[in-house]
Amino acid sequence: MDIILKNQSGKPIYEQICQQIKGLVIAGKLKEGEALPSMRLLAKELRISVITTKRAYEELEREGFLYSVPGKGSFVAAKNQDFLREEQLRNIESHLSEAVKAALLCGISQQELSETLAILFEESQP
Repeated sequence: MDIILKNQSGKPIYEQICQQIKGLVIAGKLKEGEALPSMRLLAKELRISVITTKRAYEELEREGFLYSVPGKGSFVAAKNQDFLREEQLRNIESHLSEAVKAALLCGISQQELSETLAILFEESQP
């Protein structure tokens, strides 16, 4: 599992982990029932605290993306992929709506906003 952490992201590390694992689940790269690395192994691979990976896994479990089996580990939960994607699209639309409002307040055109979005999207690609 490839997780890339960015120090200059401004987002806490556990959120970056959550976001990337959610993306892998939604994209179907992590399948239902598939085991995730142990918290300790992931922490070692990413060179971060086990507490951080624990927080990420707990958050993902609260949101229904993972389930844990004591003594066995964490696994991808069964969830309707279309529902997950729709949920993420609603979240994206909400953020984009806020961006449009801010752009209109500043007199930024749709073209400028689209170009900014394209740049940000490109910079975020691994």
